[in-house]
Amino acid sequence: MSRAKTAILLAVAAGLLLVIGANAHLVYVAVTSQPDCVAHLRPGEAGAQSGSFSAAQSNCSPQQAGAPSE
Repeated sequence: MSRAKTAILLAVAAGLLLVIGANAHLVYVAVTSQPDCVAHLRPGEAGAQSGSFSAAQSNCSPQQAGAPSE
C-alpha cells in the first residue's frame, strides 16, 4: 500500500474516532446532568402576557415567598 493511501486511511480513521468520541461525550453529559430550575412564566400565572414564551410543562415547583431554596 502506498504512503498516500495509508495517510488517507489514518486521517479518515482519526476523524471517525473524533466524531464517535464527541457523540459519546454528548450522550454521557445528557444522561448524567440535571440542570437547575430557572425562573420562568408559568401558564395562567399573573403577569403572563399573550405571545410570551413559557415552559409547556414545568417539573419545578414554584418557590413560596420566604421559603428556603433546596
